[in-house]
Amino acid sequence: MATMTAAQRNARKKAQSKASYDAFLAVCPSRKLLDRISDKWVTLILCALGGGDEPRSLRYSELSRILAGVSQKMLTQTLRSLERDGLLTRTATPTVPVTVSYELTDLGLSLQQMVRGLKQWAETNMDDVLENRAAHDARTA
Repeated sequence: MATMTAAQRNARKKAQSKASYDAFLAVCPSRKLLDRISDKWVTLILCALGGGDEPRSLRYSELSRILAGVSQKMLTQTLRSLERDGLLTRTATPTVPVTVSYELTDLGLSLQQMVRGLKQWAETNMDDVLENRAAHDARTA
């Protein structure tokens, strides 16, 4: 049997652990991640920070203005959870008052590219969905 370096063993363990996640299982931790990233505020924050073609850094107050209807508590909680998951970075600049900005990490950018498509799909197909809802409600009323 050939010997492996520590790096090779770690890479093998990592590959094996990634293959073992199955979101269809109730105990799988990826289910909690899916729950988090399917939240509307997560989707909108990722899209806001992703900008158009170029990712951008935004201050808390800028995010709050862009995300109409988000409460201060919800925005703060969501930003903290995204930072904890490694999807964005929080940078505090020592000014008076302190300036805090948020920017997507590479991991966050990879997710943002997917959720941007979901946001665009929702915006593009909203008229059809509204028509289908109205037709369904008329049939079932």
